[in-house]
Amino acid sequence: MSRLSALFALALFLAGGAASAAEAPLRVGSTVGPYAQIMDFVAGLAAKQGLDIKVIEFNDYALPNEAMRNGDLDVSMFQTRPYLDNAVKNRGYDIAAMDPAIIVPMGIYSHKIKALSELKEGDTLAIPNDPSNGARGLLLMQRAGLINASLADVTANPKHLKIRELDAAQIPRSLDDMAAAAVNMSYALPAGLDPKTAMIMEGADTPFSLIWTAPSKKVDDPRIKKLIGIYRSPEVKEFILAKFNGSVIPNW
Repeated sequence: MSRLSALFALALFLAGGAASAAEAPLRVGSTVGPYAQIMDFVAGLAAKQGLDIKVIEFNDYALPNEAMRNGDLDVSMFQTRPYLDNAVKNRGYDIAAMDPAIIVPMGIYSHKIKALSELKEGDTLAIPNDPSNGARGLLLMQRAGLINASLADVTANPKHLKIRELDAAQIPRSLDDMAAAAVNMSYALPAGLDPKTAMIMEGADTPFSLIWTAPSKKVDDPRIKKLIGIYRSPEVKEFILAKFNGSVIPNW
């Protein structure tokens, strides 16, 4: 092969590699349950508009941000702003908040009682063990009149309730061992809990809306902006309302 032919072949190879990279799917991180179900629906709409996305599901809140730091995700939708802020502060992530997405209310459930008024002195309640969702659980208990709490701690506990911190994914499986527990909707639904049985639940006014996040260097990526636009469309809103019957609230 002549030198000119070799150079031409190399140019073709490099051009093909660049095209392949440009055509690589947009990697979207989401946690299992409603988040991923909605994202799968969005992926179908995106494909019709020429946007190829790959939904990557995680079963642990701590994993998507790590995957993003490692370069394995382009964008994600699974966390609230307080959760992100805490993760950035403690883990040093270079991850930016983008548009709001959905509200997935936390509720207090029980297998033993029908109303929070039935709680007895010294009963044990569970909350998630991560700072953001743990604070969310405490504030929900305060709203129910069980305790007084700050974002970090209980300041008054008239019934001397024992509050146990557990991994959020484990809480639904631990309900038989607790008087009640604050359960994230993303774990309540896969565990078969009916949101209608929650004794109290966050409303649309909760500050814990889920948000889109991306590496800071990618927030202006046109493909990410296109994806978020598709997500925040009337078609997706209709899907969410029909599929989840009010247990997931579109934030647009």
